[in-house]
Amino acid sequence: MTEFRAPAAELARFRLRVVVAAVFVLVCFGLLAARFHHLQVKRHDYFLTRAEDNRIALLPVVPHRGTIVDRRGVVLARNYATYTIEITPSQVRNLDATLDELAGLLPLDARDRRRFRKLYEESRNFESVPLRSRLTDEEVARVVSQRYRLPGVDVKARLLRDYPQGSTASHVIGYIGRVTERDVERIEEAGNAANYRGTLHMGKAGLEQSYEHELHGTTGFEQVEVNAGGRAVRALSHTAATPGNDLELTLDIELQKVAEKAFGDRRGALVAIEPSTGGVLALASMPTYDPNLFVDGISTQDWKALNDSPDHPMLHRAIYSTYPPGSTFKPFMALAGLETGKRTAKQAMYDVGYFQFGGHRFMDDKIGGHGMVDLHKSIVVSCNTYYYQLANDLGIEGIAGFMAPFGFGERTGIDLPGEATGVLPSPEWKRNRFKKPEQQRWFAGETISVGIGQGYNAYTPLQLANALAALVNQGKLFRPHVVKYVVDSRTGERRAVEPEPLRQIPLRDAHLKAVLDAMVDVNRTGTGKRAFKGAPYTVGGKTGTAQVFSLRGQRYVEGRVRERLRDHSWFVAYAPAENPRIALAVLVENGGFGAQSAAPIARQVIDYYLLDQRAGAPAAEDEEGAESEEGAESGGDALPASRIVEPALPLEAPPAPVPSRPATPPAAVPAPQPAAARSAR
Repeated sequence: MTEFRAPAAELARFRLRVVVAAVFVLVCFGLLAARFHHLQVKRHDYFLTRAEDNRIALLPVVPHRGTIVDRRGVVLARNYATYTIEITPSQVRNLDATLDELAGLLPLDARDRRRFRKLYEESRNFESVPLRSRLTDEEVARVVSQRYRLPGVDVKARLLRDYPQGSTASHVIGYIGRVTERDVERIEEAGNAANYRGTLHMGKAGLEQSYEHELHGTTGFEQVEVNAGGRAVRALSHTAATPGNDLELTLDIELQKVAEKAFGDRRGALVAIEPSTGGVLALASMPTYDPNLFVDGISTQDWKALNDSPDHPMLHRAIYSTYPPGSTFKPFMALAGLETGKRTAKQAMYDVGYFQFGGHRFMDDKIGGHGMVDLHKSIVVSCNTYYYQLANDLGIEGIAGFMAPFGFGERTGIDLPGEATGVLPSPEWKRNRFKKPEQQRWFAGETISVGIGQGYNAYTPLQLANALAALVNQGKLFRPHVVKYVVDSRTGERRAVEPEPLRQIPLRDAHLKAVLDAMVDVNRTGTGKRAFKGAPYTVGGKTGTAQVFSLRGQRYVEGRVRERLRDHSWFVAYAPAENPRIALAVLVENGGFGAQSAAPIARQVIDYYLLDQRAGAPAAEDEEGAESEEGAESGGDALPASRIVEPALPLEAPPAPVPSRPATPPAAVPAPQPAAARSAR
């Protein structure tokens, strides 16, 4: 029997299916419309930016770095144009083949290739990557003539850093070097990543580092339309870079040259300061180095020569290395005695040739002593016994409390990186310095050595020069600075770096005059008289000799001691004495007595600064002055031949490292040490 479906039921079911299908289609279209609305309307700006980023590339325009000139406008650091061969990876089919082709046209060593690979990995596809700089005209011609078969290879003119004075003042100026991964991390942490896009070099030392924010400038940008393959199609807009600001220094480069030449091949440091402003006139660290070696990446051979040299030419001795000050400490000790009431200018003591303390004798530099010694004579003849007694009377707390305002044992705040703190010894310092309780205790015998500038005393030449500048400036201490003006690259406006007084040290005029008068007589009749014989100006100063190691009771024989174990030579001076325009500290490592090596260097520098007289050769060591008869007011800074005996202990130990900390700590109550006596002359 055939079954017939009801037409009405079938029609109802069909209509239901049509409605369901229509609803489904409408829902789908609704979802699509909602999605389209979300993408095209709500997120329109986001996707437009993404699309523009794919279409438009921002190429950095690296700013010109600011120049550095001395106080007279002599250029110390500048930029110069040079040809550079560069490769745009997006336009090169086979990079290795292209490099091989170029190697046939001009010299390419392994270092060039390694550097290019590193930069290539860090760059974007459409940015050009430098392969080699400083192309000669002949090399440029070779590459340009073959460009038709070297797509993506260009010869561009770029600016490189140049230091026209070579090694002169290199520790002050510093150098630039390639930006490293560590540099990138620091830049990103400081939020300056955008301003360093495209920058390949930045300051690594000296003023180039400390004034990087002024010298670098502001990076510009160029908008370039690129295709899907990452190739540039056309330039859309250009925002020019702002060049870095220029620096005008307080430094006198000719005075710097005189100072460096005066050292010859000796190691040491010289700091010359204008007392009334704190401006640094000269800041020499010897030996020096050529900063041009670092501009485009120093070679392994050059770096090895600098790094392995026993003379450590990269070490900024003037602000980083610390040394015992020797007798240059005595004028400050004398002033401490006057200011605290422990001494008067006329008060005298009888020097028998030693100071007895705790069953031990601290020897003077003259057998039999200097007889009756007052404050004036103690400075002129550099009498140790006077300062042994004075140190004992002041106590270590008294010494430390008086010396601290002069800046001993603290950073001066000079506008250069890498300054050391130094050591102004005190019981508190010793507790913080040592871990074992038996080492933390301060012994009274240690105070005696501190009084003649030995013991734990350790200061940079900069600290000593700045303290002297404050002494001759009626107690007004300035923060030393090297930069005098920052010159705006756009407007030419000169922004002065104002002298910054740190403190006014309260000193009585009569006390100050007593000390300064004695320092003038040091160079008239005392230990520095030979160096300044015939000088047409009045100069105050003080010689000093600092021991490198302890002789442990043995006698010092310079000729039998290894050169790098000999005493350091110190000399501090200011001139003209009536109205000081320059205050300086000179250190010659292992140079012997203060009058022997350091004082002749100071004479050449002051002669040039005050008289414009330039010496034709390095300052000669005053051997006769070093061997002059001891005991008279005209001598006193030398160890006479009659006292020199061969040491019983061998002195062929390995040389000490470059000084950056105090000499070997003294014993609790040291045995008699002639080394300490000679160190204070």
